[in-house]
Amino acid sequence: MTDSPEIVDFGELAPLSWSGVDDVVIVGAGLAGLFTALKLAPRPVTVVAAAPLGSGASSAWAQGGVAAAVGLGDTAKKHAADTIAAGAGIVDPAIARLMAEEGPARIADLLAYGVPFDRDLEGRLLLSQEAAHNERRIVRVNGDLAGRAIMEALIAAVRNTPSIRLLEGYAAETLLTEGRFVTGVVVRAHVPSAQPVNLSARAVVLASGGVGHLYAVTTNPLEARGSGLAMAARAGAVLADLEFVQFHPTAMAIGQDPAPLATEALRGEGAILVNREGRRIMDGVHPDLDLAPRDIVARAVYEASRNGGAFLDTRAALGERFAEHFPTVYAACRTAGLDPAREAIPVAPAAHYHMGGVLTDANGRTSLDGLWACGEAASTGAHGANRLASNSLLEAVVFGARVAEDILGLVPASPAPAERATTRATAGATKADSSAIALLRQTMTDCVGVVRDGARLSQAVGALDEIRREARSADVANMATAALLVAVSASRREESLGAHYRSDFAKPVEALRQRSVITLDDALAGVEPAERRLVAS
Repeated sequence: MTDSPEIVDFGELAPLSWSGVDDVVIVGAGLAGLFTALKLAPRPVTVVAAAPLGSGASSAWAQGGVAAAVGLGDTAKKHAADTIAAGAGIVDPAIARLMAEEGPARIADLLAYGVPFDRDLEGRLLLSQEAAHNERRIVRVNGDLAGRAIMEALIAAVRNTPSIRLLEGYAAETLLTEGRFVTGVVVRAHVPSAQPVNLSARAVVLASGGVGHLYAVTTNPLEARGSGLAMAARAGAVLADLEFVQFHPTAMAIGQDPAPLATEALRGEGAILVNREGRRIMDGVHPDLDLAPRDIVARAVYEASRNGGAFLDTRAALGERFAEHFPTVYAACRTAGLDPAREAIPVAPAAHYHMGGVLTDANGRTSLDGLWACGEAASTGAHGANRLASNSLLEAVVFGARVAEDILGLVPASPAPAERATTRATAGATKADSSAIALLRQTMTDCVGVVRDGARLSQAVGALDEIRREARSADVANMATAALLVAVSASRREESLGAHYRSDFAKPVEALRQRSVITLDDALAGVEPAERRLVAS
């Protein structure tokens, strides 16, 4: 994949079909955005999607499934306890309990929308186990197709909901504000010389995804580049926990961008991580071996990949059953010329999920009036320093539903426009910013990656701020702003905690064991004096 959006034909460019005040505008069309829109129905909603539905959302690429306490003997209390333990001491316990308690009801919602979760012969949900879960509670679809199946079901439901207008091929660039109140969003079609369009709204929901594509090695789609984070920051919102970027330990190292994911469920089925000599990487590292928390596994794989390579060996655990049980991973292997039934899969850590985001409360409200956030763009406190596997899709639906309920109870509805038809643009962009984007992504991977230190973080802050100041497009400016905020946050946390590992501060510090908050003004004030003078100019 290139660093600039590829040209995708959506058909003829249509004018925006409604020029009044939109009732609710949702930025992002992943699981969180679509679920929120459905929960708001029949309230009029406009969903802004930078890519065709399903193709630009990390949700569609999720392989493991949804974690929920729906199995015999499992409880929300147990699920919350596992979530809190994985988060390395900074999970908000009340949020973790709330999420776990509401999980089963959201699974029921997904079933009602037509998601074909795996069942046994008696019709009960089939459950699997993943790292750091003490119960089998992962609800899946055909092994590794959960994300795709969930998104397909929700997309069908959204397209059949008259109150939802879709703007496909439009990128959100800036939030409109009046004082501390968010009044809408500026969007632009992916067409040559497209002009910005203001969408006024009574409520705006950021469901714009994470920051994975700020890194050169990532499992995330092109659209996951921190735009919502940057937009909220420039509007003055408070952000939280930005230093905590989760690196998935088993991205397939086959030269693709984004890197295909070898789901953690493979290790749940007995696959093992080995080095080039065939020795188990996790021996002596953690008692749970290959099912240790992701940050620990990611660092072990990172060290092995720097010393000859790391591999996921599925031959004994799955062998010829691989293709049937994990068709997505198998297809990616075969495309790369690999046969996982007979050879180990080369893997490396890749930026996968952002625990940080726009600070919200339990109902998704941000620090700005009129702005809500949910999904990966939000920081609810549910994940702490290290997200528990398969809690991401759960968080998206739990808090998407809570955002919808809050808006329905708080914001008076405006009249629906007469026509809410889908509006599509033809995507396309110049390559003028590709070198800046390439530099930004490599800087993040080299300096703000799996293992960090003060010198490299300082180098990253200077380089990213320069890219931000010299940006010639809103896209690059948003990317650089988001990346800068992550780097500054990482430089400030002088300890190692969860997914944030500092080689110069390798141990956790009890006094620092709390969530972090930051604003853009705060981050820019911390830039070195020479760079700060340039900012002021």
